[in-house]
Amino acid sequence: MSRTPRIALIVSSTRDSRWADVPAQWMLKQAQARTDMEVELVDLKDYDLPLFNEAASNMWMPSTDEKAVAWQEKLDQFDGFIFTVAEYNHSISGALKNALDQAYTQWVRKPMTAIAYGGTGAARALEHLRNIAVELQMVPVRGAVHIGGADFFKVHPMGGGAAIEEIEENLAPAATGALDDLVWWANATMAARDADEERAAA
Repeated sequence: MSRTPRIALIVSSTRDSRWADVPAQWMLKQAQARTDMEVELVDLKDYDLPLFNEAASNMWMPSTDEKAVAWQEKLDQFDGFIFTVAEYNHSISGALKNALDQAYTQWVRKPMTAIAYGGTGAARALEHLRNIAVELQMVPVRGAVHIGGADFFKVHPMGGGAAIEEIEENLAPAATGALDDLVWWANATMAARDADEERAAA
C-alpha cells in the first residue's frame, strides 16, 4: 500500500550562536506547504550525541551507547532527509559529521537534499556532504537551496540582518526543484526497499 514519504529536516549546527534556525524554519514552511510529503524538524541539539566511540558502525554490529541508539531509532522513522548545511573550513559541521557516523543502516537507500548557506552558498560543504552520503549508500539529489553571496550577507546577522522573506523569490525555485527531486526519489526508494523486504520474507 502506498504511503506519503516521511522526511526529516535535520538542523545540523549545534552552536549557541547558530543562524541555522532561520533557513531551517523557512525550508520547513516550503515542505509543509506540499501534500506529497510529511516533514518533521529534527534538531541535533536535542540528541546530545557523544563523539563516535563504537567498535564499528551499526552496519557491522549494534551500537552500545543509548544516545546513539535513540538517534538511530529516530532516523528509522524517515524515508528521506533535508539537511541545513553551514560551511566550516570548506566542510560540514563536526556535529553533523558525528551524527552521520553514529548511524549507517538508517541512511541506506534514502534520498537527501539540503538548504546550504554561507558566503559561497556552502557549495563546498554540500559537495563534501554528498560524498559522505554516497558512502552511506544514500541518494544525494542534484537540486538544493544555496543562500550565498549578496543574498547571504543581506539576511545574516553579521550582514544586513534582514528577514529571509526578503530573498524568498531567489530561493523558492530552487526549493521547489529540490523538494520535487527528493519526493521522486523517496517514492522510488521506498518502493524498492519494500520490494526487498517482500523478497526477503518470501
